[in-house]
Amino acid sequence: MNSRIKLVMKSGKAILGYKATLKSLRTSKSKMVLIASNCPPLRKSEIEYLAMLSKTQVHHYTGDNNELGTACGKFFNASVMSIIDAGDSDILTRNSKE
Repeated sequence: MNSRIKLVMKSGKAILGYKATLKSLRTSKSKMVLIASNCPPLRKSEIEYLAMLSKTQVHHYTGDNNELGTACGKFFNASVMSIIDAGDSDILTRNSKE
């Protein structure tokens, strides 16, 4: 999964952060949302609810927010990531098999 996230960050378009993800879900720009394992339950349920309304895939990332930020190539924590354009990655199609 980490290699696919790196490819999305390099060739596609992705947004990190809770507020920006909510905005992309409200405008239905998001194709997939990744939620870290230690994301607070209230935030997690709010994101899942908006994703259900906008018919967006939700993937529960196995690592915590520190690992998700590192997988994105950033030096900070990221509890939520929204993929707008997958680019060369097959993350949107191969995710259902894992």
